[in-house]
Amino acid sequence: MDEPLRDARTLAVQLRERLANLIRAEGLKPGDKLPTEAQLTQRFRISRPALREALKLLEQDGLISVTHGLGRFVTASASVEVDRPITVFESVTDMSRHYGYETTNKVLSIAEDTPDPMVRQQLRLAEGERVIRLERLRLHHDEPLMYSLDYIPRSLIPARIFDIDWSGSLLSLLEQHRHRPRMSAASVSAVMLPDEVVQRNDLRDFGPALLITETCFDATGTPVVHAAVYHRGSRFSFSFARR
Repeated sequence: MDEPLRDARTLAVQLRERLANLIRAEGLKPGDKLPTEAQLTQRFRISRPALREALKLLEQDGLISVTHGLGRFVTASASVEVDRPITVFESVTDMSRHYGYETTNKVLSIAEDTPDPMVRQQLRLAEGERVIRLERLRLHHDEPLMYSLDYIPRSLIPARIFDIDWSGSLLSLLEQHRHRPRMSAASVSAVMLPDEVVQRNDLRDFGPALLITETCFDATGTPVVHAAVYHRGSRFSFSFARR
């Protein structure tokens, strides 16, 4: 019997990964039937509502299909293995660890600011609402790996900004204020770092970057972060499946 899952905040996501691993480990092929809900709740020692949420995520991912009255079945997509697909929402720390990096954050600037129209639209802010603008470098053994700009609605974090340690996890900080990001809408482009960023931070050797621009949402669908993260192109590559 598998170990129980205890982190309720990410229960469905964790269980989705275990179910996907179960499909691969047991060699289930397209058209094969998944174990019953009763069998899966016993195996993972999890509640049926949590299991159904995870199964719904698998269905949304296209890995299983549901035939009412018959059960859940593995689809052809389940046989396509993608190493750390870009569509998975995860923290920068977890993503970096997958690539073998132990990153530290260097805060370049932190300020309360008036958002430009694009950021205001992405965060669904009213006229006059302000944001926290956080600029950081992520380093591995002093080597710059990522440059990032994050915009957080000021109303979400009422504390004085200079009383907060911004070198830690932004996801964990938002979780303390009950606004942990759960998903995002993102786009990817190949770019160079802006010239003023290169000059100001001595990043002439950074080279081409993969820019992921995303707006992150909490469990209620409220936008809580708008981010632009430049991943050093010589250090990162991303995978995806096409359906």
